[in-house]
Amino acid sequence: MVLTPMGLRFQSRTFPCTIGRCGVSSDKREGDGATPRGIHRIVGMLYRPDRMAQPADWAVPIHPGDLWSDDPKHEDYNLMVRAPYPHSHEKLRRADPLYDLVLISDWNWPRAERGRGSAIFIHQQRRAGYPTEGCVALRRDHLLWIAQNLRHGCRLIVG
Repeated sequence: MVLTPMGLRFQSRTFPCTIGRCGVSSDKREGDGATPRGIHRIVGMLYRPDRMAQPADWAVPIHPGDLWSDDPKHEDYNLMVRAPYPHSHEKLRRADPLYDLVLISDWNWPRAERGRGSAIFIHQQRRAGYPTEGCVALRRDHLLWIAQNLRHGCRLIVG
């Protein structure tokens, strides 16, 4: 997968997408709203089993209480954790469809450098053109097609 000015290119198709509200950055920091430049691997896939069928045999269901730590002061920074979790985090099982299907990149993972940014995902967009906090976001049908045709470890190139 290659992020281009025209969208996300994958298997000879280009899908319109949105990125972080502050564009692409070579100096990613937690909360800066930028998408990190570089070559990243897709190391995980999460999905909501109450909202869709398993998109790939390596996809893992999102359960109630599944969270993602975004607290740079905590040892679980940039890792999936379970509730109750008193530190800063994102809920993976959201009321909206944003995280119904999530591709997890290896940005700052598995041994996170504190404050360098967490949870760089490929997920569903809120609406066309609406920026993310640093992730790559796609239309639901495009995201599902990519997930169904993606191999674990596939590269995401952000130039």
